Amino acid sequence: MLRFLLRLLWVLIAIAAAFAMATIARSRGEPVNSMWLVVAAVCTYLIGFRFYSGFLAARVMALDDRRATPAERLRDGHDYEPTNKWIVFGHHFAAIAGPGPLVGPTLAAQFGYLPGALWIIVGAVLAGAVQDFVVLFCSMRRDGKSLGQMAREEIGKTGGFAALITVLLIMVILLAVVGLVIVNALKSSPWGTFTIAATMPIAIIMGLYLRYWRPGKVLECSALGFVLIIASIFGGQAVSESATWAPMFTFSGVTIALALIIYGFMASALPVWLLLAPRDYLSTFVKLGVVVMLALGVLVVHPQLQLPPLTRFIDGTGPIFAGKIFPFCFITIACGAISGFHALISSGTTPKMLAKETNARGVGYGSMLLESFVAIMALVAAASLQPGIFFAVNSPAGIVGSTPEAAVAKVTSWGFPVTAPEMQQLASDVGEKTLFYRTGGAPSLALGMAHIFTFVGGSRQVLAFWYHFAIMFEALFILTVLDAGTRVGRFMLQDLLGHMAPAMKQTNWKPGMLLTSAVVVAAWGYFLLQGVRDPLGGINSLWPLFGIANQLLATIALCVATTILIKMHGAKYLWVTLVPLSWLVVVTFTAGWQKIFSPLPDLGFLAQADKLSVGVQTSATATLIFNARLDAAVCGVFLVLVTVILVDSIRVWTGILSGTRDARLTETPFIQSELA
Repeated sequence: MLRFLLRLLWVLIAIAAAFAMATIARSRGEPVNSMWLVVAAVCTYLIGFRFYSGFLAARVMALDDRRATPAERLRDGHDYEPTNKWIVFGHHFAAIAGPGPLVGPTLAAQFGYLPGALWIIVGAVLAGAVQDFVVLFCSMRRDGKSLGQMAREEIGKTGGFAALITVLLIMVILLAVVGLVIVNALKSSPWGTFTIAATMPIAIIMGLYLRYWRPGKVLECSALGFVLIIASIFGGQAVSESATWAPMFTFSGVTIALALIIYGFMASALPVWLLLAPRDYLSTFVKLGVVVMLALGVLVVHPQLQLPPLTRFIDGTGPIFAGKIFPFCFITIACGAISGFHALISSGTTPKMLAKETNARGVGYGSMLLESFVAIMALVAAASLQPGIFFAVNSPAGIVGSTPEAAVAKVTSWGFPVTAPEMQQLASDVGEKTLFYRTGGAPSLALGMAHIFTFVGGSRQVLAFWYHFAIMFEALFILTVLDAGTRVGRFMLQDLLGHMAPAMKQTNWKPGMLLTSAVVVAAWGYFLLQGVRDPLGGINSLWPLFGIANQLLATIALCVATTILIKMHGAKYLWVTLVPLSWLVVVTFTAGWQKIFSPLPDLGFLAQADKLSVGVQTSATATLIFNARLDAAVCGVFLVLVTVILVDSIRVWTGILSGTRDARLTETPFIQSELA
């Protein structure tokens, strides 16, 4: 009887998912309630985790709790340590949850809410969570080795070296773009700038508190950090209203970018306990709290989705970024559905912490579903804004005009009415001078979140608090990636240079540490400044490049995973990773080709450079031309390197399946676990 009831429950969940999905897909005209989107997502996630991840765990990977994990066999109390599965889950989610699931769905909303919602839900269940789970399993069976090490051992030296170079280059683009999102959110905003600046000394205070003043008092430190964070938001309000202090915290985009570059160097060079660790702890604390608050807010308020299912910009003429719905919807959302960056975490610290093999299912597959849910929440928050306001905030001056009057006229001409007084009143309500030209997605997402929080409790008088609280929340998400990513990039560069100068491999050798930190920061800092000075807002060109790079990294991860599955099972379960891999290759290579060679100046890097080269030449124009051609070259290098890895992988697959190549696995031998 119990088995029958369970089966009936899963049938009802499947029906609910199908009905909710059909409702959001078929609705036209009247706004759709956001609860349909939430029901579709949650029910699909439940089915995917219960059945698909169960199939992967039992049949494809044959997870075995009798087998000792690297955390048990190599236990050293430092990197390798058997850890409670819920603690590992929290660590893994905090590490993978960067700005992508927040910003990507917000930007992709220019196509309407429907394409992004479908890709976030379906892509996470069939692609993103599969990649994270399989890569985590592969690394766990190989002593927690990195993605690059596994590529070198399973595919070959050529593919492995290409993978190492590609990952390092992708990290540079990723860090530049996430920095650009912060810059566009904080420029000319004394309230936001003060609040974010205050989180840095707060993190240092927490680091000193735990190391010297009150060692081990984590709860005390957490309470102190929370109080100081809230105080910094109110302090930002006082600063913004002060005629003396406001100008001191009102900076241009270039100034904020330079400050971020300095911060990135400090975060990489300073001891990890002083800034990086307490900031990441503080970020995790805020991340999980706000995600829960946002989910509860959506459940209580269940706002209407004001954006239509599809907008006129599916034809590629969008103001936020150029390109048609295929392939750029899938490139823009990136982390909300599948993220190559996750593969670095799944083959980094996480496999060294798993106490039992079966824990990999919840950590690898489950964490990605939670991140996908965050992306759905972000899409709901952005799509609940009036469309005119959404496009007025996110469209750059180079597209809509340099005055408020010109901007609202242009946005209204697209069929999304908005007025200059309406925008001015909204800016005043949230404590800003203006909300025009805030490209990057963070401000519009903060507006949507602030409206939801305000409806849950409070009046319009507290809208400004919630807006800047949301900005602080997003910036902490992003700064976590910025400081940790810079340090990871430094490690990778030191490892690469160590083949020529062995001393460079020593991460505690200060000259090498300072030099590689400076190189990594200078690399992503250059692209950041390029985006800040871009008349189209930077996001128009750099976010698609970021999406292409991130999805190409996922392509590398799936090449490694497919190679290992073929060695384990032959062609039997080849489709598990080959289907998402094939889709990513088509999408990313199409997008990369269009970004390089499209004849449309708004889309193609080379066409943009050619357009700028006609007419009066200034130093600024020459810089823009050089940057456009550099972007084309970087995108081309990415495509060539991934092609090398893909071809090398296919060579290995063909050899194994034809019987002309040894299918030798490099996983560690079975050792009986002694953990209870």
